[in-house]
Amino acid sequence: MRDDANALHALILASLDDDQAVETVSIPLAGKSSIADYMVVASGRSTRQVASMAQKLAEKIKAEFGQSPRIEGLPTADWVLIDAGDVIVHLFRPEVRSFYNLERMWAFGDGPGGTA
Repeated sequence: MRDDANALHALILASLDDDQAVETVSIPLAGKSSIADYMVVASGRSTRQVASMAQKLAEKIKAEFGQSPRIEGLPTADWVLIDAGDVIVHLFRPEVRSFYNLERMWAFGDGPGGTA
């Protein structure tokens, strides 16, 4: 993994923590998938919080790294995908997150019920 991927990952986790994201999970993908080095999954308590977290995160990434991440799902903000290159971020409302259960899909057999 490159240092810039680690710095981007740290910025994303700090931003989500600042915005009081719920149940933030970071899944390392390096060596397991070519799409990114990390996947971060987090929840907001409402569509308004999910949208706000996504917009603030995009602004921080642009300010720090000079790149505008691609964002999908902002109009409804039930599930917002932020593609920041080396880190993919999924922000959900809790009901939508439990329905799709991405953490389980990407666990790569790390053990039954293991955290990714």
